[in-house]
Amino acid sequence: MATARQPQGATGVGGAKGGRSRGGGAGRVGGSLRAVGRALHFPFTGTARGIRKATHAHGAGESGLGKLIELHGVNGAGDMMITVALASTVFFSVPTDEARGRVALYLGITMAPFTLLAPVIGPLLDRLPHGRRAAMAGAMLARALLALVLSSAVISGDLQLYPAALGVLVASKAYGVVRSAVVPRLLPPRFSLVKANSRVTLGGLLATGIAAPVGAGLQAIGPRWPLYGAFVIFIAGTFLSFSLPHKVDSAKGEDTALLAADEQHLHGPHRKPVKRPGLRTVGIAVTHALGANAALRCLSGFLIFFLAFLLREHPMSGQSAAVSLGIVAVSAGVGNACGTAVGAWLRSRAPEIIIVTVVGFVLAVAITAALFFGAVLVAFLAAVAGFAQALAKLSLDALIQRDVPELVRTSAFARSETLLQVSWVLGGAIGIVLPLNGSLGLAVGAVIVAIGWLTTAKGLIASARHGGHARPRVA
Repeated sequence: MATARQPQGATGVGGAKGGRSRGGGAGRVGGSLRAVGRALHFPFTGTARGIRKATHAHGAGESGLGKLIELHGVNGAGDMMITVALASTVFFSVPTDEARGRVALYLGITMAPFTLLAPVIGPLLDRLPHGRRAAMAGAMLARALLALVLSSAVISGDLQLYPAALGVLVASKAYGVVRSAVVPRLLPPRFSLVKANSRVTLGGLLATGIAAPVGAGLQAIGPRWPLYGAFVIFIAGTFLSFSLPHKVDSAKGEDTALLAADEQHLHGPHRKPVKRPGLRTVGIAVTHALGANAALRCLSGFLIFFLAFLLREHPMSGQSAAVSLGIVAVSAGVGNACGTAVGAWLRSRAPEIIIVTVVGFVLAVAITAALFFGAVLVAFLAAVAGFAQALAKLSLDALIQRDVPELVRTSAFARSETLLQVSWVLGGAIGIVLPLNGSLGLAVGAVIVAIGWLTTAKGLIASARHGGHARPRVA
């Protein structure tokens, strides 16, 4: 029996060994395949983890600010895709004279109605404080659907291009207004509003910078592809909007306020209900800072449209029109990012002095560029304007946080953002009607900044001297 069992035992053992050998071989193959899969997925999963770690740092993940940063990045990427598609259709695809006429028509059909609608956006959204997540999701979904409409219009050239573009513009600005009102609700502990806004802005800038070359690559495949990309991005943003915390929809302790720069409006609460809700008692420093920011935003819109045609007609020496525009765009983007970073570092230190200083510096550079017009000065002006716009906006946020009671703070953010958007539209309209003369155009830009600086500098300096301690009272 021993001899009978031995072969069976040997066979069993051998079979077991053989089985383990085959299993080990299969395991090694499976392990290799899993390793290859992990290697292929790592650029995506690793990048996603890195982004999530950066956006959720310092308590931003627990408060919900991290998700808002990601949502703002999605918003910026989608808007950039649509911008690439429309710019290629309206601007680059035809000769300069015809392109100027097309852009003028685009501004007339889209920007003029938007200028009328923009002042309504803030008050309208103020009436929907409990539906901010739904409002942001609606703005995303609307742009996703309009991107599909535009994908047909860019091929056929139908007039539906213009109302669809207007819808995209209005939805984008509506998102911006709501986002400004949402940020104060998502502040992590010991987190200033300036720092939070700078993080959100940087997230949007980085996403826009990444989306620009991707959109250009899709445009090379076909004019519809950037719009298909925008559709996918905005659909993702629609779902991401509802991932924000529920406290975003809470209006507890909020009220509306009235933008007033005169003392008679700063004597405390209204004893009787106002017939028309308005921005109430935000203070003199805030209104002057808003005026200075409006001048910078007007300059931004002016430079975008004026330089786009000027550099297409008269590109930088030795460069093509596309490269010239790219240099200016990159300069402005780098300046904006640097301004945001410096604003986060300075936090809320002497915001009035910061605004007066940066606007004065932009004015000096604009005058210099007008007198000694050249490629280097144009790029430098774009960088300085981007830097000043970002830093002045963060300083305005700091003033709103300091001088506006929490009861009316979200309303102040929403309506100030609407006014800044209208200023951008006005600057773009000025840029499109001017003759293509570099020195003349930059002189007009300098005048825009000078008006904003001269009318606000005295009030801001006076506010800084008093320390900004006087706070208006609100019921």
